[in-house]
Amino acid sequence: MVTLTSGQLTLADWAKRLNPDGSIPVIAELLSQTNAILEDAVFQEGNLPTGHRVMIRTGLPAVYFRSINQGVPVSKSTTVQVDEATSMLEAYARIDKDLAELNGNTAAFRMSEDSAFIEGMSQAQAYTMFYGNPSVDPRQYLGLAARYGAISGAGNAQNIIDAGGTASNNASVYLVVWDDETVFCPFPKGSVAGLLHEDQGQLTVYDASNNPYQAYQSHYQWKNGLCVKDWRYVVRIANINVANLTAQSGAADLVTLMSRALDRIPNFGKGKAAFYMNRTVYSMLRVQALNKSSMVFGIEKGLNQFGNSTSWTSFEGVPLRRVDQLLNTESRVV
Repeated sequence: MVTLTSGQLTLADWAKRLNPDGSIPVIAELLSQTNAILEDAVFQEGNLPTGHRVMIRTGLPAVYFRSINQGVPVSKSTTVQVDEATSMLEAYARIDKDLAELNGNTAAFRMSEDSAFIEGMSQAQAYTMFYGNPSVDPRQYLGLAARYGAISGAGNAQNIIDAGGTASNNASVYLVVWDDETVFCPFPKGSVAGLLHEDQGQLTVYDASNNPYQAYQSHYQWKNGLCVKDWRYVVRIANINVANLTAQSGAADLVTLMSRALDRIPNFGKGKAAFYMNRTVYSMLRVQALNKSSMVFGIEKGLNQFGNSTSWTSFEGVPLRRVDQLLNTESRVV
């Protein structure tokens, strides 16, 4: 008896994806998320086969006032080279040929599975942009949370704002200015940016007992990294206690904290800025703004299936973006 592997679709899975007339239904993607950081990120080809090497200025040259007939010492700036690694995110989808062809809608059936893989890849990439940590998993690139993960003694501490949460039910808001001279996502030299989907067609594959059968296979790959070339163009508002926030008791003042974050950025003309927060923080930011009658938010009105709707789109001109991969369970940053 051959045991089907859990990573492959079964007849039961196939039957659940059919309409009564045998056609392939449009699946309600209840697991899909909003991870707008993927839409904003600037992608740039790296200068290394495994990532990107950047030169960062770490010190300015000394300058002097001079008197007539007197010289001044020669000086120079100091720099450091930093190699930013990229990671390979991959997956394979495999469907038994006869299963896919049962009702003649092979392409539609395979597409229903492809969309789930694309969503899964997108969620993993968004999560890694924030929480990737090679010290935990050496296959990952370094995300923003680890780069802005310490206040005491950190060189970038001035760009980490403490919202006061002390437990492990904290969230963060990030302000990022995207540009190839500030923050961007490198991909390996000679490769291409973004998610690649390769339809590998019909292949001979093997079951758990090493017996062959025919299957359709798709390959997904996304090579990506994160380069913070100038740390001054990211601000993390950390330690936002989510329980206090939703209870509206002892809650962090999001409007004030975000105002402070704006003043940490040296020059907004350097790139494309956006605030990133999860759905809980976004919702409570709206509540706090209404309670304060704040006029610093950009508001857009439109229509949804229920009639009129209002969308909060910006704070002091900087877009507000939801990222469902940002957690409500962060530990305190100290």
